[in-house]
Amino acid sequence: MSSITPLLSSPGRELLAQWERGGAFRSLSPMDLALAIRSQVVDPEVASAVASQLQLRTQAEKKFGSLARTLLWTRDGYEQATRWVVARLHAQRFLDSGAHHIGDLGCGIGADSFAFARAGMRVTSFDINDEALAAAGANLSAFPSCRVEKRDVTTLHGEDFHAYGFDALFADPARRTGKQGGSKRITSPEDWSPSLDHVLAWGDSIPRLGVKVAPGIPYDLIPEHFHAQWTSVDGDLLEAALWAPELAPEGAGRSASVITADQVHTLIDPQTQAANSQPRQAECGPLDSYIFEPDSAVIRSGTIACLAEQMGAHLVSESIAYLSGPTLHQTPFASAFEVIDHVNLRVKNIQQVLRALNVGRVEIKKRGADIQPDALRKSLKLKGDAEAVIIATRIGGAHRAIIARRISDGEA
Repeated sequence: MSSITPLLSSPGRELLAQWERGGAFRSLSPMDLALAIRSQVVDPEVASAVASQLQLRTQAEKKFGSLARTLLWTRDGYEQATRWVVARLHAQRFLDSGAHHIGDLGCGIGADSFAFARAGMRVTSFDINDEALAAAGANLSAFPSCRVEKRDVTTLHGEDFHAYGFDALFADPARRTGKQGGSKRITSPEDWSPSLDHVLAWGDSIPRLGVKVAPGIPYDLIPEHFHAQWTSVDGDLLEAALWAPELAPEGAGRSASVITADQVHTLIDPQTQAANSQPRQAECGPLDSYIFEPDSAVIRSGTIACLAEQMGAHLVSESIAYLSGPTLHQTPFASAFEVIDHVNLRVKNIQQVLRALNVGRVEIKKRGADIQPDALRKSLKLKGDAEAVIIATRIGGAHRAIIARRISDGEA
């Protein structure tokens, strides 16, 4: 039996609603929660389903906020679901393009479908997984124009899409093996289900095509006329998405979307006019008064040169994503640090600087340096009241440790 099935009818549905209203589950450990629910119901499968769903909803609040407590989740569905703030952006693209009926191909528990429906569009959602479909059906039940169907999307073709009356497609190819396979990532786009080539071919029939892909996708696999966007939320790189021209008012190319506190900031390099082109190389120079760590979405999208030019900064070493400059800049696209000193990347040299600064706590960052942060921290044997940041990297080809102070958003 699916872990969702007991929650679709009595007594599981009512028991879940009862525990949600009370909120007492938040103060209980998973074991105590399971025992408390088990004392209320005879069927152990119902008790287990309610307890698991309460815990999954609590985890899903990180992605969906308070809405998570109104939806049904599966373990795989939680891990693969688009965050609500990002799903809303997906929906807005389709809405702005004039889409009316979206085929959500590989819908999972229906996170994106839910956003499309809330935006007022009709949605038909497909998946092959029975448990995911059960959750999606429940999650979309409040929208009469939405349908959920079990289909192997790898068998769908243009004539199928036209028969359904789709004028837009959103695809999220399976990039994990699922819990039966250990939930391992599938790195090659050829092995996704369906493969990236298969999905892109759908655009020949339905030009309004959006595809959610892995952030590590090579540029040369992206159609040059598409717009590719990498998205991070509060510093975590979440996804890349490929948008056909009909869904990309930005035009062809690449961009970084950085979301902080629900504020969306977009960085586009106007000199990158093809999504599959190689990124421009930023200029290199010496370490200056400030060092900046670009957001992961900026790095993956290849817009570092554009950011460097906007900030009047430069790389401190080729192929390593640290920028430096003489002026402090406030930007959502990079974290800022004030440089205090820089020494050889050796424990003794680092110790001398940190002890002189009375540093007892350090944050350790590394790029282009083969060190283990925990081992370095332990070997420093620090005592003191102050804090500092150690950035292990290369400057002009030499391994160095930059001693710095993190600058807060308020200071910047």
